[in-house]
Amino acid sequence: MDALPSRVPVRQPKRWRRLVRGTDGDPAEDDPTFWPPIEEVHWDGTPIRAEPERERDRPAREATRRRRRSRRNHPPDPLPGLAALLALSLVAAFFAWVSAGPLWVAVGHATRGTSVITECAGSGLAQRCRGIFTAEDRRFVAHGVRVSGVPADRAETGRALPARMTGPDGGTAYADTGGATQHLRWLLGLLAVAACAAGIARWTGATRLKGQRARRWATGVAFAGPALITVGFLVAAW
Repeated sequence: MDALPSRVPVRQPKRWRRLVRGTDGDPAEDDPTFWPPIEEVHWDGTPIRAEPERERDRPAREATRRRRRSRRNHPPDPLPGLAALLALSLVAAFFAWVSAGPLWVAVGHATRGTSVITECAGSGLAQRCRGIFTAEDRRFVAHGVRVSGVPADRAETGRALPARMTGPDGGTAYADTGGATQHLRWLLGLLAVAACAAGIARWTGATRLKGQRARRWATGVAFAGPALITVGFLVAAW
């Protein structure tokens, strides 16, 4: 490799010598013998210039450009966005439904009473208990209600626990454990609803619309859907 020349002496017109900058050790530009790098000349010493596009390559390149423009201008497939909208709306509705009652109980809109456990099945997160809720002053008695938040060591038939219900038609009595637990029941659910709203905005393309105003409106509508579902379940749980 050391035996191969790295520069070639070529006598070039003055306009070509102006295009190449000299480096240390190179002849001056006014020297009639110019030594450009070997990568810049052909085997016969003529400088390499940009070759014009061949006629036979033009149709293929034009077809490629047309395909790229058509893909860029073609509207995206709406089916994935509609599927994501339907699936995330159903998930948001579920979390809004399970969070409505605990939210009213946490803010104080509930009736205090006593719940007597009639049956319990499962353990841990899969534990399901049912019982009879009796309101204070025996204003109403609800049979067969679901009792949520029953401690594992107290999940036995006939056990009486203090509980709260939003009303006689609530369907669920919440064990009065107090503290941060009563707020986690609804906070985690509403966070899941917000995550579903963000997913709807992302997967339906609302955040990728052209124009800042259109993007804001579409994103607002994407978040308004789960919010309206949550408000509807809150009204129903009142």
